[in-house]
Amino acid sequence: MRGTLRLGRREFGADEPVIMAIVNRTPDSFYDQGATFRDEPALDRVEEAVAQGAAIIDIGGVKAGPGAEVTAEEEARRTVGFVAEVRRRHPGVVISVDTWRHEVAEAVCEAGADLLNDAWGGVDPKLAEVAARYGVGLVCTHAGGAAPRTRPHRIAYDDVMADILRVTLGLAERARALGVREDGILIDPGHDFGKNTRHSLEATRRLGEMADTGWPVLVSLSNKDFVGETLDRPVKERLIGTLATTAVSAWLGARVYRVHEVAETRQVLDMVASIAGHRPPAVARRGLA
Repeated sequence: MRGTLRLGRREFGADEPVIMAIVNRTPDSFYDQGATFRDEPALDRVEEAVAQGAAIIDIGGVKAGPGAEVTAEEEARRTVGFVAEVRRRHPGVVISVDTWRHEVAEAVCEAGADLLNDAWGGVDPKLAEVAARYGVGLVCTHAGGAAPRTRPHRIAYDDVMADILRVTLGLAERARALGVREDGILIDPGHDFGKNTRHSLEATRRLGEMADTGWPVLVSLSNKDFVGETLDRPVKERLIGTLATTAVSAWLGARVYRVHEVAETRQVLDMVASIAGHRPPAVARRGLA
């Protein structure tokens, strides 16, 4: 299965790292505090992210953490029209929508989405059916059985990576059996979702076990709590820790990176790819003259 990843009009080779830029259509997101809730700043964010090297735009209408209730109708209102406008402006970009609801998934696929990012681990089994019906990709995530928008409480695993593999591979195989394209299925360890900081660190340390399955691995690391707790840093001071975790994940075989800071992530991934021998230096002058 390790080979070309096909999403929308794009194809990504096995050694090609892919950046997924986060665009939150929420007034209360943990990182940007609603900076892209309105259409104009959100569209500006898309333009900037694409210019900086993002191949995927991930649009979310509900913040992951607890907060005010957001109905499926409100989530759709925040995302569907925006998906259509991004599709109109950027026909070649891959559009992902972060949702766990099949009703929203159906609407955004009609509007032009290419990928459904199911961060809550298949809590709505109909979501994969939508992906199959529309021929779009699907992210299969480990969330430790947590209900959407809840935080973990005294959660424990005998072996966290064994549980991650059991859940994500099960979701991926179910998706394939339903007819989701094999070359559009990704697995995600779900950092912070249904996990404490030690679990997320172990999931990172053992990420190679996920890459070895052959399914492309997506990691969503950007400014998360496990980075903040590890370094004792608030949300706005987690970039260095995020980039360190990104470099380790790239070395261990992750392929897609869901991020807030695109330009910085691009440099890290290019550097790791060059060290690994998959990318030549952009410039080579030293010792040649």
